[in-house]
This record gives sequence, C-alpha cells and structure tokens, in this order.
Amino acid sequence: MQVSALLDAAIRTLRLTILFPMLYAPLAAAQSAQALLAGDAPRVEVAGERLWTTPILRALFADPARAPHWRDEQLAVMRELIARAYDEGLDPRDYLDGRMADAAALPPGERDVLATEALARLAFTLRFGKCNPEALDPDWNYTRSFGTTDPVDWMREAIASNDLAARVEALRPDTPHYRVVQAALKRYREFVVHGGWPGVDKGATLRPGMDDDRAPQLRRRLAVTGEWERSDETLDERRYDEALVKAVKIFQAHHGLDTDGAVGRATTAALNQTAEVRVTQLRVNLERLRWLSAELGAGTLVVNVAAFHGNYIEGGEVRWSGRVVVGRPDRKTPIFKARLSSIELNPTWTVPPTILKEDILPKLRAGSHVLEEKQLRLLDSAGRPVDAASIDWKGLRPGHFGYVLRGEPGPKNPLGQVAFLFPNPHDVYLHDTPQREVFVREDRALSSGCIRVEHPLLLAARLLDDPEHWDEKALKDAVATGKTRHVALPRAVTVMLVYLTAFADDDETIQFRRDVYGFDEPVRAALDAPLRLSLPKDVATAAPAGA
Repeated sequence: MQVSALLDAAIRTLRLTILFPMLYAPLAAAQSAQALLAGDAPRVEVAGERLWTTPILRALFADPARAPHWRDEQLAVMRELIARAYDEGLDPRDYLDGRMADAAALPPGERDVLATEALARLAFTLRFGKCNPEALDPDWNYTRSFGTTDPVDWMREAIASNDLAARVEALRPDTPHYRVVQAALKRYREFVVHGGWPGVDKGATLRPGMDDDRAPQLRRRLAVTGEWERSDETLDERRYDEALVKAVKIFQAHHGLDTDGAVGRATTAALNQTAEVRVTQLRVNLERLRWLSAELGAGTLVVNVAAFHGNYIEGGEVRWSGRVVVGRPDRKTPIFKARLSSIELNPTWTVPPTILKEDILPKLRAGSHVLEEKQLRLLDSAGRPVDAASIDWKGLRPGHFGYVLRGEPGPKNPLGQVAFLFPNPHDVYLHDTPQREVFVREDRALSSGCIRVEHPLLLAARLLDDPEHWDEKALKDAVATGKTRHVALPRAVTVMLVYLTAFADDDETIQFRRDVYGFDEPVRAALDAPLRLSLPKDVATAAPAGA
C-alpha cells in the first residue's frame, strides 16, 4: 500500500514537473515581451530590430494572460507568408525574414514580439501599402483606415487561429485588377529569368507591306510576349506581312499606342522597354492598388489619368466608359477623390487662377484680343461688367487682378455643354469640350488640369439614372435651350482620380502606359527603400485602448 501511494505521488510530481514549465512558459514569455515594450518611447528596438508597430504591440502584450504566444506551426506559417510577399511585389526582408528563419534560437519574449511585429508589418502593408502615399503626394486624400475593424483584436484572433494564412491573404485587394497585375508580375519575372526579349532596331517608320530587316526582329520580339505566333505558312522573313501587322496592332492596343500597325518611334520605344522595367512598373502599380483598395466600391466614377480613360461603375457593372483628356505634364491633373452630386448643363466658365496668370494676362499685356476671341466677359467683384479697354493691362501687378473673367454658355465655352462639378481645392472637374477632335489622339495629356470627357451626355444620363426624365434626348433638348441648369444626382457619386501605368482592362488583360507625369520613380524608390511603416492615424492613436 505504501509502495503504491509513493508511486502515485511520484507520478503526480513527474506530471507537474513536465506540465508546469509548459503552462508557465507562455506567461513567462509574455512578461518578458512586456518588459521589452515597457515605457512610452516611440522608438523601440528588440534584438537590434526597429519596431514600426509599437502601439499595436504594446496593446497586444499589455495583459500577459492574453498576450500572443507563437507556436512552432504558426511560425512556419508566418515564414511562408513572408516568402509569399515577393509575389505581391514586396521585399521579404521588410518582414524580418532573417529573424523568422531562425526564430527558434531567439529568447521566447523576443521571438513573440518579433513574430508579432512581422505579422503586423505584413498585414498593414497588404491592407494599405508599404509606402505612405501622403508622403509622396501632398494632394493625396484617400482613406487609410481599418474602419470598424479593431486591428488589435484582429491581430490577437489571427495569431490564435488555425487559419492565419487565410486571414492574412484576405487583406489583399480582392479585385480582378489586383489579381491580373499580380499574375502579370509573375509572368514578367519569368521573362527576366529567361533573358527578357530581343530588341528592335530604330529607323524610319515601318509600314505594312514593306520589306525591312526589322520584320524578323519584330517576330522574335512579339513571339516572347505572345502577340505573334509562328504558323506553318512559308514566310518572307523581311516582309512586314498581314499576320505581323496584326500582332503589332495587338501590342499597340495593350500599350495605349495608335493601333495603325505602323512601327514608329513610340511603338519601337515600347517594344524595347526591358522586362526588368515592366517588372518594376507592375510592382509600383500593385502598391498603388493597395492604396486604393478601401475606396473601390459601387457608385464610383474612376478616371485613370495615366491611361486617359474613365469608367463609371455601378453595382459591379461598367455603366459608362470613355476617353478623357487630362492635364499636360506642366499642368498635371492632381490625384485625389471627391464627391459628385450635380451636373451643370450649359455651364458658365470662370477662368481659374493658373490659366489667368499663365495664359490670359500675358496675352492681354501684349495687346491681344484674347477676351473677344474666347468670348470672355470682364466683371468686377460684384459681378458688374467692366470695359476691358479701360484697364491698364501692362501696369497691372500680378496678384492684384481684382476682376473675374467669365465665359458664357455657347459653342466657344471651354466647358462645352456639360460640367460635372465636385468641390475640391484644385478647381478641377470633368466637363465637355468644343474641341472634339482631340479624342482621336492616343496621347491626351493636353489640358490645363481639368478632365475633358468624350461622351459627356451619355455619362450624364448614366449618372442621373432616370431614363423617364433624363435620357440623352432630354439632356440634348435641355442643352438646346441655351439656359444654364443645375441637375442634382439621385445620389452622390465618388469621383476617384487615380494614376495607374499598369492595370487590367475590362477583358482582364494587362495594359501598360507611359509614365507621362514621372510618378512611377518616386514610388519605386520608396518600395525599394528599407521599410518605414506609417500607421494610419486612427490606428496609431487608438491602438493602446485595445489592451
């Protein structure tokens, strides 16, 4: 009996000896982690690594009983997620891949803090992008917010769950645009691995039917990216034949070039753009899509400034699609969002400050009859007409104009028949134009910043969504009266001016565009720089309350 009792006591002691460290280890690790994060200093380093999500970490580890504890299987999942960041156009080094590869060698507290930091970095990057767009563009006003989701709760639940990978991957933009660009990144990286593609010599414009040494170069170049496929027919290698012309036109359509089949300077430049450059372009635009993911939704009028094109999307369907003219490089169309709630038929036009200063006043000082030519009225601050001949234009000092120049409705009004007005500090809006011929051009960076619309009455009808009262015929009849009229939309529409030089078209085909404003390089530089994560303001300030 005594032997049995002693044996039972020994077994209980052995169990406690085994179980106690197992039960105590997570708590000890949490207390160690809490000590690493102690204080309120904004800059914290753990094992030599700068922490960028300190407010989140302090909230998570504030209560040792609820603090994250990383098991081996979770660390393995985390390592895989970090490796997959490469497929998003990101650098795994930004997510502590080296530390996570050797996480088992870290003290438990450091391991848990750094693994949680790696997850937070990756989660925020997939949700908002690595770079802070506000630091790259002072006009940026898109939302960076988790909304109703508490990031601390999300982190705690994700770490404790059995589906960590699925939860993280769900943070990516869930749109065909993102998936198409991501797939293209993988494909173009494969082109790089295999040496890219052969170039095409420069020269006089190559036109269909000509014999030229560049014809075989074109076949080799377009065979790599798939526009041209070899057939069983006998080829005249130097002949720029019909099949090759068709392939060139496909390439031109995918790069925003004139689809005339003529291989001139612009087409040759696009053909000779390297695979490495295209990879960078795709990475840059995946980042931009991450910036925009929180904004895309129903009832959105999206203008891609880089593509000179706009779409109105309602209920997941494209209700209007058309060409647009945007600001020329020295008068860039700003990238921002706004709310559109009304349209104006037969609009008046008040000359904006930039055009007044840089275009109109210099001509008036030179004695030009620009007011008569453009049918502009000179008004005082009370709206009363002023005789332009009474003004000493040469003696007028910049910044002391004191008058208003207004174009009345009519065939020469720069806004045309319809204006789509949305309040913004840039005096930028969408509108019609009397210069209809500009829409046949492929490069349409021509305006002073506003956006000219190809089919404005059709867009107006789609936005009004009232075929009984406001179809295209009714709009034309209202325009024919010559009277200015404001028409309210049934519901406000979000206007998104974006800048994407690589994107998916309506057929989910990858499209590339020239970086007309030179905006790609700053994003590329920020993507390739060491991570400096900027948490959204609501997260950075509210996170400690989640403890």
